[in-house]
Amino acid sequence: MTETHTFPKGLPDWSNLEVIHKNTLPPRASFHLYDNEANALTRDTTKSRSLSLSGSWKFSLAKSPFDAPPDFFEKNFDAQKWGKIEVPGMWQLQGYGKGPQYTNVIYPFPVDPPHVPYDDNETGSYIRTFAVPEAFKGDQLRLRFEGVDSSFHVWMNGKEVGYSQGSRNPSEFDITALVDVDGENTLAVQVYQFCDGSYIEDQDQWWLSGIFRDVNLLAFPKVHFQDFKIQTLLDSKYEDATLSVEVDLNTKSDVSLKLLDATGTTVVSASQTASPSTAFSFLIKNPNKWTAEMPYLYQLILSTSDCTVQQRVGFRNSELKNGVFLVNGKPVKFRGVNRHEHHPDHGRSVPYDFLVKDLLLMKTHNINAIRTSHQINDPRLYDLADELGLWVMDECDLECHGFGEVDITSLPAEHRDLSDIDKVKHRVRSPARWTSDNPAWEEAYIDRARQAIYRDKNHACVIMWSLGNESFYGRNHQKMYDFIKAYDPTRLIHYEGDYDAQTVDIYSRMYTSAEDIIKFATESETWDKPLVMCEYEHAMGNGPGNIKEYIDAFYKYPRLMGGFVWEWANHGLRTKTADGEEYMAYGGDFGDEPNDGNFVMDGLLFSNHTPTPGLIEYSKAIEPVQVLGGSKDKVKIINRYDSATLDHLKCEWSLVSDGSKKVGKEVKIPKGMQPGEIAELPIEGLSEIPSRESYLELNFTLLASTNWARAGHTLAFGQIPLSKPETLATLKGSPSAPAVKQLNPQMLEITSSTAQWKFNVVHGTLISWVQDGSELIHTPPILDFYRAQTDNDLPSVFGKDWTGYRLHQTQCHVRSVSWTPGPAGLVVVVSARIAPPVLEWSVDCTFTYTFTDKHLSLKAKGKLCGDSVPSTFARIGLTLGLNGVERASWFGRGPGESYRDKKLSQKLGNYSLSVDELFTDYEFPQETANRTDTRWVSLDGKDGKKLLKASFGELEEASFTILHYTASDIDAAKHPYELYKKKKDETIVRLDWAHHGLGTGACGPATLPDYQLKAGDFEYEILLE
Repeated sequence: MTETHTFPKGLPDWSNLEVIHKNTLPPRASFHLYDNEANALTRDTTKSRSLSLSGSWKFSLAKSPFDAPPDFFEKNFDAQKWGKIEVPGMWQLQGYGKGPQYTNVIYPFPVDPPHVPYDDNETGSYIRTFAVPEAFKGDQLRLRFEGVDSSFHVWMNGKEVGYSQGSRNPSEFDITALVDVDGENTLAVQVYQFCDGSYIEDQDQWWLSGIFRDVNLLAFPKVHFQDFKIQTLLDSKYEDATLSVEVDLNTKSDVSLKLLDATGTTVVSASQTASPSTAFSFLIKNPNKWTAEMPYLYQLILSTSDCTVQQRVGFRNSELKNGVFLVNGKPVKFRGVNRHEHHPDHGRSVPYDFLVKDLLLMKTHNINAIRTSHQINDPRLYDLADELGLWVMDECDLECHGFGEVDITSLPAEHRDLSDIDKVKHRVRSPARWTSDNPAWEEAYIDRARQAIYRDKNHACVIMWSLGNESFYGRNHQKMYDFIKAYDPTRLIHYEGDYDAQTVDIYSRMYTSAEDIIKFATESETWDKPLVMCEYEHAMGNGPGNIKEYIDAFYKYPRLMGGFVWEWANHGLRTKTADGEEYMAYGGDFGDEPNDGNFVMDGLLFSNHTPTPGLIEYSKAIEPVQVLGGSKDKVKIINRYDSATLDHLKCEWSLVSDGSKKVGKEVKIPKGMQPGEIAELPIEGLSEIPSRESYLELNFTLLASTNWARAGHTLAFGQIPLSKPETLATLKGSPSAPAVKQLNPQMLEITSSTAQWKFNVVHGTLISWVQDGSELIHTPPILDFYRAQTDNDLPSVFGKDWTGYRLHQTQCHVRSVSWTPGPAGLVVVVSARIAPPVLEWSVDCTFTYTFTDKHLSLKAKGKLCGDSVPSTFARIGLTLGLNGVERASWFGRGPGESYRDKKLSQKLGNYSLSVDELFTDYEFPQETANRTDTRWVSLDGKDGKKLLKASFGELEEASFTILHYTASDIDAAKHPYELYKKKKDETIVRLDWAHHGLGTGACGPATLPDYQLKAGDFEYEILLE
């Protein structure tokens, strides 16, 4: 009889929904064991009973699990010819495999849950050896992986240990029986790029693989802690607290507890027998409370005869009362960010010092909360957040957004570009049916909740659990909620996909407009559940705009909890072109198909984690003290903290005028000023106010150094206008006429005491401006309505409108030119039609040039004509090319870039920067470098020589831009290195009377009506000298 052979012989673990873990130990809190209390109090893991197995491993990559070496895990396997890989790390970023792939929503493999491809599933085989420290002999030995993407098998000395999946969750194995405590041990790990769990790990990030968090060998002595659970329960007055500590040992034994305050003084201590579990409960009289603003931490020490464990404790509670979110009885507003784990060279494998830098940047920029999008983060983040003071919405490692794209074919074409929420009403099939509402996936979902809650339960910073992200809504979310509530009733639970909050404790929205959340907040006088913006202010490229409207709404309406900006940092990966030019790559740059392009570049930080202008603007919007108004004698402020007074701050005033800045005196802040309280601060020592434009500036700084910033760090500022700017009429004065000569029928020559101009009367153009023998004009000035498009312009109605109406292709067609010499100057009047090709709309313009002995005045009057016209302009201003300009000096907002709806972070004052310093080098080239609310700008050459000064007078929101690139150069470039090749010797100068705002149209509300530049008739003037 012929025998039939089948391959594979069974369903692989990595494609089997019934197998999530094999031989893993139960999940537990994240902790290390120490030999004694002294070592435990150091919190130095090198003194703990652990051996790091991170470092250099032997490595081999195969196209699929079935192509990997079948016996590589054998103790005597010869891996001499294998390469090396660093652990923690992602193999795609160490030269292995097909490389990184970025998708936002879609799956990178055929959709057939729970199955993933057998033949196209990169598989990494890892080997390393180690010896067991002498001190570990006789202990239970555990192998703990903090994170492996996406699933893995483990062997020890040729014997299979087990299997686990859940990429960002820890896995722990008991390897005691397999370890040679006296000899060399061989640890082998096989990691699979995809597994059935990948269907619920479809987060908006790079698909990267490997052992990306730490690996440790842990020694648990004969009597040890299996787990412990800490809860702090405040009384109804939020004064006294019950400290509850549940302890699980591996065997019956005595266990002692000690609670120390921040000075090391013992608050309580006790000892009792665990059989093998026990519970401690203490009434703590009026403990110092933990908040993100005042993160007071106690030290809890638990000890057995064999080991000690330490955990910092913050006394706080969170709750809903009358539908308002409270911590320790006080309303809290989240001024937060979504933080993906990202490093430009290491992907999700983030070095500790880089992590620390991230959180310090958050604190110094007034951010008070993190949503761990969309998975639990490196466990060290929570220790830092406890210490520094940051609220954490801890999110389970769960997203299956790609199923929505699978079902997009069931939607009519006109509905396919709607948001997820808007698609719901048009769908005939629910994407939740695949996994979220599929009973077969129940345990997979609950496992994600279990792993997160058990690991992070003891952290004061974790103020709320989140069931995941963009996974639609189904029965398995209810199961997750029920599991969490049964284990931890002290925290609220969030999930945005539960749009009507059927299950979860709060409403949640993404990218809803400020107007709509205000409607939600005011639809009823009473309510049960508040609303959080789990994602808003999409920070892609040059943006986000209109932050203020959201923050004002959060403060005004008690039902609104605040929100988390999307997102913290760009995810660019550092790479090089074939010519060796370094840049930050996005989707498609590694030949990855399919991909979602530069949508991964949407953060408040650049990919190297330095601040973008967007972070500076957000920091201003959420500053803890706001200046509401005032005069030279007194200023009104409000405390925007949630629980802190302003006693830790110092306030000083200064007088900012055009041309000077006077440092004033300290301003006394009332002691004990409570959150939400308004006070008037008297201003002392300010008497004479200059006649030129002036502002009273208040700066609020730290009185003393903290663990996140030094004394003197500025947290907030405000400026009060004291005197008005000079008008153009005043600036003009009473000049005399220049000398005028007609060189030929086309050309007028105008000569003043400081310059010589040439004007082409046939083309209606100023073609020459000679100063000190040097030609200033490279390209004559034109009236322009276009800017290079931003990430927020491109998909919005505005960007489509500008290109559709060909704003970038308009040209000036002269109809007539007249000139009249007079005693006050030469007046040249140009009548012209500015229009694009193909279309019939136009702006009919009259330009009036007035040449005097001191300056040139240019007036532009425009009338929008046509049956079909643009709804908005990108800008209304002059564009010209100039020679020899190296710097700009100006009075207006600065020093950073600013726009109509992204300007409040920039102070009014005098500034000077080089052309290169004015340029913001966005990782996807786009509109950049604008400075708004400008009164005047001086374009300077070498050694500070003044070449040209442009004055706008009292016009509000005038702006300038000076670059070495044209708008078309920027539009054409997809990476900075492409743009650099087009850098020009001359400078491209924009002098704008009006400019369209930025908005967040890449994902969210486009530019708001108040910040739109409506197309229509206009009349402006500028003074050039």
